[in-house]
Amino acid sequence: MKVLQVLPELNSGGVERGTLELAYYLVANGHESHVLSNGGRLVPQLIAEGSQHSQLPVHKKSLLSLRYVFAVKRFLERERFDIVHLRSRMPAWIVYLAWTLIPKSTRPKLITTVHGFYSVNAYSEIMTKGEAVICVSKSVAHYVRKAYSSADKEKLHVVHRGVDTVRYNPDFRPEDTWLNTWKSQYGHLEGKTILTLPGRITGWKGHRDFIEIIKHLKKQKLPVHGLIVGDVHPRKQGYYQSLIQEIERNELENDITFLGHRKDIHEIFSLSDIVVSCSKSPEAFGRVTLEALSLGRPVFAYAHGGVKEQLEVLFPDGMIEVDNVSSMKTKIKEFIQSSDSILPKKNSQFTLNDMNQKIVKVYQSTLGI
Repeated sequence: MKVLQVLPELNSGGVERGTLELAYYLVANGHESHVLSNGGRLVPQLIAEGSQHSQLPVHKKSLLSLRYVFAVKRFLERERFDIVHLRSRMPAWIVYLAWTLIPKSTRPKLITTVHGFYSVNAYSEIMTKGEAVICVSKSVAHYVRKAYSSADKEKLHVVHRGVDTVRYNPDFRPEDTWLNTWKSQYGHLEGKTILTLPGRITGWKGHRDFIEIIKHLKKQKLPVHGLIVGDVHPRKQGYYQSLIQEIERNELENDITFLGHRKDIHEIFSLSDIVVSCSKSPEAFGRVTLEALSLGRPVFAYAHGGVKEQLEVLFPDGMIEVDNVSSMKTKIKEFIQSSDSILPKKNSQFTLNDMNQKIVKVYQSTLGI
């Protein structure tokens, strides 16, 4: 098959990462892989791994972006793709309008992926217009059925996101050089039970609940230390400062560390005793928690969205009623104090290979092959 994936840019993020992973898989399995975007720092990697990239400014959320519809139409007619896979709303509108201008007999098959719980409006509804619609979790598929009355329920396909279990597995150990650097910077964590909360610094990620959990565990005389891993957007500086003040009010300055944005979350998870998710709103999938579970790290999380679907399969003990911080504190305390705590099951369901295989099957089914 000749496949085109379309997204705004290729810089960073879950959609971008998934695009590169699928592109690599397509090339490795004898297909022709193309990507259309406004470019970005991941383009060299994409090309090095055997795909082709075409650049157009399809990323700007503006009516002016629709002026590229005819350029995209010519591009599609020239390249004659078998599959066009739309992964984001603004570029989806541009490509969809171009696609409708092509005679049905010569159009490529159109696939969309719903990556999140999008706002319910005409702008977002474009992601339900594919001839097949991929949803990244059962929760997202349920949301699409409920929110978009025009969506054809027969066209929905649940394809959970997956991780590379060769890289993310319980036997992973950080390299000595990384460990030495870590110990030189955070040697004071030696002997502590490390709880890690991943995610950018924003209110719905539940940092205040995490602070409350650490406070409770310290009162129980447990030797815990909390790590908060995630960047602070300039617009969230006020919220970040309020968290610092709350930590200071509770005299937890020596018990909670903000690590900021890290590229070594893989290694940090491997040293964590527990990973926590306190998200107030459901994650569409929650790939970060899956990475931790795949490394054999117990995850305690509010059980909704895609994270609930992971925990149901891999670590049911980590499921907590949404917003029930009291239950979260109790369960984590019991886990730390238990001498025979259960660890997550081996991840054999949410794998990168399985995800890519299922996406290709959706392609083939839509093509009738």
